[in-house]
Amino acid sequence: MGVRKRERAEQTKEAKKQIAFAKLNNCPTSPRKMRLVADLVRGEKVERALHILKFNSKDASKSIEKLLLSAIANWQSKNEDASIEDAELFVKEIRVDGGSMLKRLRPAPQGRAHRIRKRSNHVTLVLGANNNTQS
Repeated sequence: MGVRKRERAEQTKEAKKQIAFAKLNNCPTSPRKMRLVADLVRGEKVERALHILKFNSKDASKSIEKLLLSAIANWQSKNEDASIEDAELFVKEIRVDGGSMLKRLRPAPQGRAHRIRKRSNHVTLVLGANNNTQS
């Protein structure tokens, strides 16, 4: 491996150390309901986001709270020597995509049937760190 290629690889490795992500697949909540909660924490600092999710009455907030705690643990495993308070972690990106649908039939009048679509979603949460020392 050449010198420039090795230096570039080290730079990307250092950049990837500053971010951590967690994914939640096939969560049995509709994406529309999950996006309402995801919009509340997008761009917030981690401590504030945890408080928002803890005291939110929506059911989807419990799933996102567990996902956020998982992303924090992933960041800690990457950066064992750094502390969370100094890193100033924030929710860099949170994305809710539609997952698979369970299709069920509900009886309707006159021998007909209506289709019920039970939706699920995939949530991807990315944490970023601000290591800017401002004096």
